[in-house]
Amino acid sequence: MGDCIAELERCYPPSWAESWDAVGLAVGDPDMPVRHVLFAVDPTVDVVREAVDRGAQLLVVHHPLFLRGVHAVAQTSPGGRVVATAIRGGVAVFSAHTNADVACPGVSDALAQALGLRGVGPLTDPPSARPGNGGLGRIGNLAEAEPLGAFCTRVASALPATVGGVRTTGHPDTPVRRIAVCGGAGGELVEAAARAGADVLVTADGRHHHVLDAVSAYDVAVVDVAHWASEWPWLHTAASRLRAALVGQGRTVNTTVSTLVTDPWRWHTASSWSGEPAVPNTAGNTVRST
Repeated sequence: MGDCIAELERCYPPSWAESWDAVGLAVGDPDMPVRHVLFAVDPTVDVVREAVDRGAQLLVVHHPLFLRGVHAVAQTSPGGRVVATAIRGGVAVFSAHTNADVACPGVSDALAQALGLRGVGPLTDPPSARPGNGGLGRIGNLAEAEPLGAFCTRVASALPATVGGVRTTGHPDTPVRRIAVCGGAGGELVEAAARAGADVLVTADGRHHHVLDAVSAYDVAVVDVAHWASEWPWLHTAASRLRAALVGQGRTVNTTVSTLVTDPWRWHTASSWSGEPAVPNTAGNTVRST
């Protein structure tokens, strides 16, 4: 366990995490032997049960088990149930969160790769001069420009399916090529994307007022996806880095990436309202929807 933790912290230094974050080992014994590591986005009870069923001794997650102070881990709380399930099953829980967001390669690099971007580089100035820290967000280019609608189809095909799917603020016929990405909630990066000449920012958790203000201020389409889906590609990167690092020491572990969907939304119904709201067309004129 200690060797796995050391390599994960070398790839994703805890010092790179935000001050409010809670990364590292949350449950488990650093001296426990590890043969199998499961990677997942969220430390839910179902994910821990999957780790137990797969015979994993270590669960590496992106989101921390506890982000706020707790005074009890009774099984009456979600976190308490996770802790109890992990301890009973002999599974340790380790997280790399905002330190994995800024790492290079990290969460956004994996998202950029999944979308087929080329010439990928940092979107923002790294908060640390240390090698391997690329700051928040990445930017790159498609091989050729394509309509925004086709790009959204590309995004939907590249990421795990969720009931929310993919939505965008732009017109589907607008050609796009330069793409900014930020795994997780990265709506605050619209201005940085505009400065970098991006046509699109792909991120998650778009909030109404925030997105409305952003698209009014900047000529960048926001493509919004599920938070879980935007971060899931990183799991493969993290698993590969851990395996490679341990092989270099003459050690091996089996790694598995969980495909359990932990996105909380479970059902989507298309709007069936029979009204005809006024919407702006591409020229900015108000028209009736059809």
